[in-house]
Amino acid sequence: MTSLRETYDSLIAAGTLHADPAQESVLPEFDRIRAVLLTPAKKGLFRKAPEPPKGLYLWGGVGRGKSMLMDMFVEHLDDIPARRVHFHAFMQEIHAAMHEARKTGVDDAIAPVAADVAASVRLLAFDEMQITDITDAMIVGRLFQALFAAGVVVVTTSNRLPDDLYKNGLNRDLFVPFIELIKDKMVVHELASPKDYRQDRLAGTQVYFTPVNADARAAMDAVWNDLAGDAGAPLVLRVKGRDVEIPRYHNGMGRARFHDLCGTPLGPADYLALADAVRVLLLDGIPSLGRSNFNEAKRFVTLIDALYEARVRLICSAAAQPEMLYLEGEGTFEFERTASRLREMQAEGWGV
Repeated sequence: MTSLRETYDSLIAAGTLHADPAQESVLPEFDRIRAVLLTPAKKGLFRKAPEPPKGLYLWGGVGRGKSMLMDMFVEHLDDIPARRVHFHAFMQEIHAAMHEARKTGVDDAIAPVAADVAASVRLLAFDEMQITDITDAMIVGRLFQALFAAGVVVVTTSNRLPDDLYKNGLNRDLFVPFIELIKDKMVVHELASPKDYRQDRLAGTQVYFTPVNADARAAMDAVWNDLAGDAGAPLVLRVKGRDVEIPRYHNGMGRARFHDLCGTPLGPADYLALADAVRVLLLDGIPSLGRSNFNEAKRFVTLIDALYEARVRLICSAAAQPEMLYLEGEGTFEFERTASRLREMQAEGWGV
Protein backbone atom coordinates (compact mmCIF):
# COMPACT_ATOMS: atom_id res chain seq x y z
CA MET A 1 0.00 0.00 0.00
CA THR A 2 1.55 3.28 -1.11
CA SER A 3 1.50 5.86 1.66
CA LEU A 4 0.40 9.45 1.14
CA ARG A 5 3.96 10.49 1.93
CA GLU A 6 5.30 8.31 -0.87
CA THR A 7 2.73 9.76 -3.28
CA TYR A 8 3.59 13.29 -2.15
CA ASP A 9 7.32 12.66 -2.58
CA SER A 10 6.77 11.27 -6.07
CA LEU A 11 4.88 14.42 -7.07
CA ILE A 12 7.76 16.54 -5.77
CA ALA A 13 10.25 14.44 -7.73
CA ALA A 14 8.13 14.92 -10.85
CA GLY A 15 8.08 18.69 -10.33
CA THR A 16 4.31 18.77 -9.87
CA LEU A 17 4.61 19.96 -6.26
CA HIS A 18 7.22 21.83 -4.26
CA ALA A 19 8.31 20.47 -0.89
CA ASP A 20 6.46 22.22 1.93
CA PRO A 21 7.21 21.22 5.55
CA ALA A 22 3.74 22.38 6.68
CA GLN A 23 2.05 20.13 4.13
CA GLU A 24 4.38 17.25 4.97
CA SER A 25 3.48 17.54 8.66
CA VAL A 26 -0.15 16.59 8.05
CA LEU A 27 0.52 13.56 5.82
CA PRO A 28 0.86 11.16 8.80
CA GLU A 29 -2.66 12.11 9.92
CA PHE A 30 -4.10 11.16 6.54
CA ASP A 31 -2.10 7.90 6.53
CA ARG A 32 -3.33 7.14 10.07
CA ILE A 33 -6.97 7.40 9.02
CA ARG A 34 -6.42 5.51 5.79
CA ALA A 35 -4.62 2.63 7.51
CA VAL A 36 -7.49 2.02 9.96
CA LEU A 37 -10.15 2.26 7.27
CA LEU A 38 -8.28 -0.21 5.08
CA THR A 39 -7.78 -2.74 7.90
CA PRO A 40 -10.03 -5.77 7.21
CA ALA A 41 -12.63 -6.40 9.89
CA LYS A 42 -11.99 -9.62 11.83
CA LYS A 43 -14.65 -12.23 11.26
CA GLY A 44 -16.42 -14.18 13.94
CA LEU A 45 -19.68 -14.19 15.84
CA PHE A 46 -18.34 -12.30 18.84
CA ARG A 47 -15.87 -10.06 17.04
CA LYS A 48 -16.55 -6.44 17.89
CA ALA A 49 -16.35 -3.93 15.06
CA PRO A 50 -13.16 -1.88 15.34
CA GLU A 51 -13.42 1.65 16.65
CA PRO A 52 -13.38 4.18 13.80
CA PRO A 53 -10.31 6.41 13.75
CA LYS A 54 -10.49 10.03 14.77
CA GLY A 55 -11.16 12.28 11.82
CA LEU A 56 -9.19 15.38 10.85
CA TYR A 57 -10.00 19.07 10.99
CA LEU A 58 -7.38 20.76 8.81
CA TRP A 59 -7.40 24.53 9.04
CA GLY A 60 -5.20 27.37 7.87
CA GLY A 61 -4.90 30.32 5.51
CA VAL A 62 -6.13 30.28 1.94
CA GLY A 63 -3.98 28.83 -0.83
CA ARG A 64 -1.88 26.64 1.49
CA GLY A 65 -2.83 23.34 -0.15
CA LYS A 66 -5.52 22.03 2.21
CA SER A 67 -7.93 21.01 -0.55
CA MET A 68 -5.12 19.56 -2.66
CA LEU A 69 -3.99 17.30 0.19
CA MET A 70 -7.55 16.20 0.95
CA ASP A 71 -8.14 15.37 -2.71
CA MET A 72 -4.94 13.29 -2.74
CA PHE A 73 -6.15 11.47 0.36
CA VAL A 74 -9.61 10.70 -1.05
CA GLU A 75 -8.13 9.49 -4.34
CA HIS A 76 -6.06 6.90 -2.43
CA LEU A 77 -8.90 5.34 -0.41
CA ASP A 78 -9.23 2.40 -2.80
CA ASP A 79 -12.69 0.84 -2.37
CA ILE A 80 -13.57 2.56 0.90
CA PRO A 81 -17.01 4.18 0.48
CA ALA A 82 -16.20 7.87 0.71
CA ARG A 83 -17.60 11.14 -0.51
CA ARG A 84 -15.84 14.45 -1.08
CA VAL A 85 -18.21 17.43 -1.11
CA HIS A 86 -18.25 21.14 -0.31
CA PHE A 87 -19.72 21.66 3.14
CA HIS A 88 -22.35 24.17 1.97
CA ALA A 89 -23.52 21.78 -0.75
CA PHE A 90 -23.77 18.94 1.77
CA MET A 91 -25.88 21.00 4.16
CA GLN A 92 -28.16 21.98 1.28
CA GLU A 93 -28.73 18.27 0.62
CA ILE A 94 -29.42 17.66 4.30
CA HIS A 95 -32.09 20.38 4.35
CA ALA A 96 -33.77 18.86 1.28
CA ALA A 97 -33.64 15.34 2.76
CA MET A 98 -35.10 16.55 6.07
CA HIS A 99 -37.92 18.24 4.19
CA GLU A 100 -38.75 14.92 2.51
CA ALA A 101 -38.47 13.03 5.81
CA ARG A 102 -40.97 15.34 7.48
CA LYS A 103 -43.52 14.43 4.82
CA THR A 104 -43.54 10.89 6.25
CA GLY A 105 -44.66 12.19 9.63
CA VAL A 106 -41.48 11.39 11.59
CA ASP A 107 -40.96 13.26 14.86
CA ASP A 108 -37.23 13.68 14.30
CA ALA A 109 -36.23 14.33 10.68
CA ILE A 110 -32.50 14.32 11.46
CA ALA A 111 -32.39 10.64 12.55
CA PRO A 112 -33.42 9.02 9.24
CA VAL A 113 -31.36 11.47 7.20
CA ALA A 114 -28.23 10.75 9.25
CA ALA A 115 -28.92 7.01 8.98
CA ASP A 116 -29.13 7.25 5.18
CA VAL A 117 -25.82 9.15 5.00
CA ALA A 118 -24.12 6.66 7.35
CA ALA A 119 -25.39 3.73 5.27
CA SER A 120 -23.77 5.11 2.12
CA VAL A 121 -20.28 6.15 3.29
CA ARG A 122 -17.58 5.35 5.80
CA LEU A 123 -15.83 8.66 5.28
CA LEU A 124 -17.04 12.17 4.51
CA ALA A 125 -14.50 14.67 3.20
CA PHE A 126 -15.73 18.26 3.43
CA ASP A 127 -14.16 21.20 1.69
CA GLU A 128 -14.29 24.47 3.65
CA MET A 129 -16.39 23.84 6.71
CA GLN A 130 -18.00 27.08 7.78
CA ILE A 131 -21.32 27.96 9.35
CA THR A 132 -23.06 31.18 8.29
CA ASP A 133 -26.72 30.26 8.65
CA ILE A 134 -28.51 29.81 11.97
CA THR A 135 -30.55 26.91 10.55
CA ASP A 136 -27.34 25.03 9.78
CA ALA A 137 -25.97 25.92 13.21
CA MET A 138 -29.01 24.39 14.90
CA ILE A 139 -28.88 21.18 12.83
CA VAL A 140 -25.20 20.40 12.50
CA GLY A 141 -24.50 19.35 16.09
CA ARG A 142 -27.16 16.64 16.25
CA LEU A 143 -26.44 15.53 12.68
CA PHE A 144 -22.75 14.99 13.32
CA GLN A 145 -23.40 13.36 16.68
CA ALA A 146 -25.48 10.77 14.82
CA LEU A 147 -22.89 10.34 12.07
CA PHE A 148 -20.05 9.84 14.54
CA ALA A 149 -22.16 7.39 16.56
CA ALA A 150 -22.70 5.40 13.37
CA GLY A 151 -18.94 5.19 12.79
CA VAL A 152 -18.63 7.73 9.97
CA VAL A 153 -15.21 9.36 9.84
CA VAL A 154 -15.07 13.05 8.92
CA VAL A 155 -12.17 14.90 7.32
CA THR A 156 -12.63 18.59 6.66
CA THR A 157 -10.75 21.69 5.66
CA SER A 158 -11.51 25.16 6.97
CA ASN A 159 -10.05 28.65 6.98
CA ARG A 160 -10.96 28.93 10.68
CA LEU A 161 -9.94 27.10 13.79
CA PRO A 162 -12.93 25.35 15.41
CA ASP A 163 -13.42 27.98 18.12
CA ASP A 164 -14.04 30.60 15.43
CA LEU A 165 -16.83 28.71 13.64
CA TYR A 166 -20.11 30.63 13.59
CA LYS A 167 -18.34 33.43 15.45
CA ASN A 168 -20.75 36.12 16.68
CA GLY A 169 -23.64 34.11 15.22
CA LEU A 170 -27.17 34.30 16.59
CA ASN A 171 -27.67 32.00 19.61
CA ARG A 172 -24.06 30.85 19.30
CA ASP A 173 -24.13 29.34 22.79
CA LEU A 174 -26.35 26.58 21.37
CA PHE A 175 -23.64 25.88 18.77
CA VAL A 176 -20.69 25.60 21.17
CA PRO A 177 -21.28 21.87 21.97
CA PHE A 178 -20.64 21.12 18.28
CA ILE A 179 -17.21 22.75 18.59
CA GLU A 180 -16.44 20.48 21.53
CA LEU A 181 -17.67 17.48 19.50
CA ILE A 182 -15.20 18.37 16.73
CA LYS A 183 -12.35 18.49 19.22
CA ASP A 184 -13.39 15.13 20.65
CA LYS A 185 -13.92 13.24 17.39
CA MET A 186 -11.32 14.88 15.14
CA VAL A 187 -7.65 15.78 15.32
CA VAL A 188 -7.34 19.54 14.87
CA HIS A 189 -4.28 20.37 12.77
CA GLU A 190 -3.17 23.79 11.56
CA LEU A 191 -1.56 23.94 8.12
CA ALA A 192 0.73 26.83 8.95
CA SER A 193 2.54 27.24 5.65
CA PRO A 194 3.85 30.76 5.01
CA LYS A 195 3.32 30.30 1.28
CA ASP A 196 0.09 31.08 -0.58
CA TYR A 197 0.30 28.92 -3.71
CA ARG A 198 -2.88 30.38 -5.19
CA GLN A 199 -1.42 33.87 -5.08
CA ASP A 200 1.72 32.53 -6.74
CA ARG A 201 -0.44 31.22 -9.60
CA LEU A 202 -1.97 34.67 -9.96
CA ALA A 203 1.28 36.61 -9.68
CA GLY A 204 1.68 38.83 -12.71
CA THR A 205 -1.77 37.85 -14.04
CA GLN A 206 -4.06 40.61 -15.33
CA VAL A 207 -7.20 40.66 -13.19
CA TYR A 208 -9.31 43.45 -14.74
CA PHE A 209 -10.36 43.15 -18.38
CA THR A 210 -12.08 45.90 -20.33
CA PRO A 211 -14.16 46.36 -22.43
CA VAL A 212 -16.50 43.39 -22.25
CA ASN A 213 -15.92 41.66 -25.57
CA ALA A 214 -14.75 38.37 -27.03
CA ASP A 215 -11.16 39.04 -25.96
CA ALA A 216 -12.21 39.70 -22.38
CA ARG A 217 -14.35 36.56 -22.29
CA ALA A 218 -11.46 34.49 -23.63
CA ALA A 219 -9.10 36.00 -21.07
CA MET A 220 -11.49 35.24 -18.21
CA ASP A 221 -11.89 31.68 -19.49
CA ALA A 222 -8.11 31.31 -19.60
CA VAL A 223 -7.75 32.44 -15.97
CA TRP A 224 -10.47 30.04 -14.83
CA ASN A 225 -8.99 27.15 -16.78
CA ASP A 226 -5.56 27.83 -15.29
CA LEU A 227 -6.93 27.86 -11.75
CA ALA A 228 -9.63 25.21 -11.97
CA GLY A 229 -9.25 23.39 -15.29
CA ASP A 230 -12.52 21.86 -16.40
CA ALA A 231 -13.75 21.62 -12.80
CA GLY A 232 -16.54 23.66 -11.36
CA ALA A 233 -20.12 23.03 -10.31
CA PRO A 234 -22.84 25.25 -8.85
CA LEU A 235 -22.58 26.01 -5.16
CA VAL A 236 -25.74 27.01 -3.29
CA LEU A 237 -25.35 28.97 -0.06
CA ARG A 238 -28.21 28.98 2.42
CA VAL A 239 -28.58 32.47 3.90
CA LYS A 240 -31.46 33.31 6.24
CA GLY A 241 -33.73 30.84 4.48
CA ARG A 242 -32.75 32.00 0.98
CA ASP A 243 -30.61 30.27 -1.63
CA VAL A 244 -27.68 32.20 -3.08
CA GLU A 245 -26.08 30.40 -6.01
CA ILE A 246 -22.54 30.69 -7.32
CA PRO A 247 -22.91 29.15 -10.81
CA ARG A 248 -19.38 27.71 -10.89
CA TYR A 249 -17.30 26.78 -7.87
CA HIS A 250 -14.15 24.76 -7.26
CA ASN A 251 -11.80 24.67 -4.27
CA GLY A 252 -12.54 28.14 -2.97
CA MET A 253 -12.81 29.73 -6.40
CA GLY A 254 -16.12 30.96 -7.76
CA ARG A 255 -17.32 32.34 -11.08
CA ALA A 256 -20.51 34.26 -11.80
CA ARG A 257 -21.93 36.87 -14.14
CA PHE A 258 -22.74 40.38 -12.92
CA HIS A 259 -26.44 39.63 -13.39
CA ASP A 260 -26.21 36.47 -11.26
CA LEU A 261 -25.08 38.44 -8.23
CA CYS A 262 -26.35 41.98 -8.78
CA GLY A 263 -29.37 41.51 -11.04
CA THR A 264 -31.29 39.60 -8.40
CA PRO A 265 -32.52 40.99 -5.04
CA LEU A 266 -29.60 40.01 -2.84
CA GLY A 267 -28.56 41.93 0.25
CA PRO A 268 -25.57 42.48 2.56
CA ALA A 269 -26.00 39.13 4.37
CA ASP A 270 -25.94 37.30 1.04
CA TYR A 271 -22.77 39.03 -0.10
CA LEU A 272 -21.09 38.46 3.26
CA ALA A 273 -21.86 34.73 2.98
CA LEU A 274 -20.52 34.71 -0.58
CA ALA A 275 -17.33 36.49 0.50
CA ASP A 276 -16.99 33.94 3.28
CA ALA A 277 -17.33 31.02 0.85
CA VAL A 278 -14.85 32.07 -1.86
CA ARG A 279 -11.26 33.22 -1.81
CA VAL A 280 -11.12 34.05 -5.51
CA LEU A 281 -14.13 35.37 -7.48
CA LEU A 282 -14.31 35.70 -11.25
CA LEU A 283 -17.07 38.17 -12.11
CA ASP A 284 -18.05 38.45 -15.76
CA GLY A 285 -19.70 41.34 -17.56
CA ILE A 286 -19.87 44.35 -15.23
CA PRO A 287 -21.86 46.89 -17.30
CA SER A 288 -21.81 50.67 -17.32
CA LEU A 289 -23.76 51.83 -14.28
CA GLY A 290 -26.20 54.70 -13.80
CA ARG A 291 -29.89 55.68 -13.61
CA SER A 292 -31.05 52.81 -15.80
CA ASN A 293 -29.65 50.13 -13.48
CA PHE A 294 -29.47 51.99 -10.18
CA ASN A 295 -30.57 49.01 -8.05
CA GLU A 296 -27.98 46.75 -9.67
CA ALA A 297 -25.34 49.42 -9.07
CA LYS A 298 -26.25 49.63 -5.38
CA ARG A 299 -25.94 45.88 -5.04
CA PHE A 300 -22.59 45.96 -6.84
CA VAL A 301 -21.29 48.52 -4.34
CA THR A 302 -22.39 46.26 -1.47
CA LEU A 303 -20.80 43.22 -3.13
CA ILE A 304 -17.46 44.99 -3.60
CA ASP A 305 -17.52 46.17 0.02
CA ALA A 306 -18.03 42.58 1.20
CA LEU A 307 -15.28 41.22 -1.06
CA TYR A 308 -12.93 44.01 -0.03
CA GLU A 309 -13.42 43.54 3.72
CA ALA A 310 -12.95 39.77 3.35
CA ARG A 311 -9.89 40.34 1.14
CA VAL A 312 -11.27 38.14 -1.62
CA ARG A 313 -9.24 38.15 -4.83
CA LEU A 314 -11.44 39.65 -7.57
CA ILE A 315 -10.90 38.97 -11.27
CA CYS A 316 -13.43 40.62 -13.54
CA SER A 317 -14.43 41.90 -16.96
CA ALA A 318 -16.08 45.33 -17.10
CA ALA A 319 -17.44 47.82 -19.59
CA ALA A 320 -14.89 50.45 -18.55
CA GLN A 321 -12.10 51.21 -16.10
CA PRO A 322 -13.32 51.59 -12.48
CA GLU A 323 -13.41 55.39 -12.55
CA MET A 324 -15.49 55.37 -15.76
CA LEU A 325 -18.07 52.74 -14.75
CA TYR A 326 -20.52 55.11 -13.03
CA LEU A 327 -20.66 58.54 -14.65
CA GLU A 328 -24.24 59.76 -14.25
CA GLY A 329 -27.14 59.57 -11.87
CA GLU A 330 -27.61 59.39 -8.13
CA GLY A 331 -24.77 57.59 -6.42
CA THR A 332 -21.85 58.76 -8.58
CA PHE A 333 -20.13 60.40 -5.60
CA GLU A 334 -20.55 57.34 -3.40
CA PHE A 335 -19.17 55.14 -6.20
CA GLU A 336 -15.80 56.90 -5.98
CA ARG A 337 -14.95 54.71 -2.98
CA THR A 338 -15.97 51.59 -4.91
CA ALA A 339 -13.80 52.63 -7.86
CA SER A 340 -10.88 53.18 -5.49
CA ARG A 341 -11.39 49.73 -3.98
CA LEU A 342 -11.58 48.13 -7.41
CA ARG A 343 -8.22 49.74 -8.22
CA GLU A 344 -6.69 48.56 -4.94
CA MET A 345 -7.98 45.03 -5.50
CA GLN A 346 -6.11 44.87 -8.80
CA ALA A 347 -2.76 45.18 -7.02
CA GLU A 348 -0.51 42.13 -7.07
CA GLY A 349 -0.68 40.34 -3.76
CA TRP A 350 -4.17 41.55 -2.91
CA GLY A 351 -5.88 39.09 -0.62
CA VAL A 352 -2.67 37.95 1.11
